[in-house]
Amino acid sequence: MSSRSPRGSAPRADSALAVEDRLYSALAIVRVVVTINMVGLNAYRRDNFSHPDVALAIVLGLVAWTAAAIWLYRDRARRTSAVLVVDLAIVLAAMAATPWVKSEHFNATIPGFWVMGALLAWAIHWHWRGGLVAAALISASDLLPRAEIDQSNYGNVFLILIGGPIVGFMCESLQRMARERDAAERTAAAADERTRLARAVHDGVLQVLAMTQRRGTAAGGEWADLGRLAGEQERSLRSLIRQQDTVPTASGPGAQVDLAGALEAMATAHPVRVEVATPGAAVPVDRHVAQETVAAVKACLDNVLTHVGPDASAWVLAQSAAAAITISVRDDGPGIEAGRLEEAAAQGRLGVSSSIRGRIEELGGTAVMQSGTWGTEWELTVPLA
Repeated sequence: MSSRSPRGSAPRADSALAVEDRLYSALAIVRVVVTINMVGLNAYRRDNFSHPDVALAIVLGLVAWTAAAIWLYRDRARRTSAVLVVDLAIVLAAMAATPWVKSEHFNATIPGFWVMGALLAWAIHWHWRGGLVAAALISASDLLPRAEIDQSNYGNVFLILIGGPIVGFMCESLQRMARERDAAERTAAAADERTRLARAVHDGVLQVLAMTQRRGTAAGGEWADLGRLAGEQERSLRSLIRQQDTVPTASGPGAQVDLAGALEAMATAHPVRVEVATPGAAVPVDRHVAQETVAAVKACLDNVLTHVGPDASAWVLAQSAAAAITISVRDDGPGIEAGRLEEAAAQGRLGVSSSIRGRIEELGGTAVMQSGTWGTEWELTVPLA
């Protein structure tokens, strides 16, 4: 078999090839055992041969091929598809020669259980499909030349037909598990490296930026502008670090994402100055829930930008519990006059009721708004179940 995958398919991981190597190593032991069994049985049945010299040549040829096959299958470069085809062809040829070497009323083929070598090789390489094809060809070569088919013949063929695909399926499962294990190990290693880098950045860069912000603000003048820029970079860097811990999951219906990481992105993704505080751990939720929740938070911030202005400040605080996550979105604007939301809804302006309340209520949660001269605060509660 070549280490390259067939055209049009993704290359198999090294771990899967390592599993295949070990399976072929185990198959080499099986080949030796069935070869010894084949030689012993044919020697015991030597009186059944009509052409004993030809039978001896076939048996010696099968022994020689066993040694060659063990050597060929040991190395990936030599383990080509052509070798597997030749392996099975030798089995079929030996079985086809049995009626002539023995007689039309033979009971057992010359190779006997020796056919397992090629059958298992096909199952390892081409999985259940290869095992099924090889089993079907071997079974047909065994049954077609027979004048009579007894219960023993049927039993042998039945075991071959179910054994080949089952072994192939197990080989494929082992290789898949090896690939999944490697992917899990790479993910864990990447997470450890992110944690190490985040710790180094926190202990160095973030602390320097925070100190620059405090001292620049205290100094005033141009230093205050420098402090403000340092504060913005500190928030951006904290958000970037936090987003690296987003839960990696497969795409598609039912896939989960980290809601806390998605909220962290709001710190740099919105024109309004936003400070985001989230739980220290990831909050995995359904992808649809995360999208709708983030959209509702964005709608709150859009209202701040529209009604308060680009110089406004906003704060997003997320608190996670076992059953739900509560997200508070607060600004420092002049607040909303009493009855203003109801009046807007009566005029057909459904931005708040649809973009915020509607989204959260469709998720089974609640959206409560409080406002005063100190500003406006939305409290969005989204169930995690």
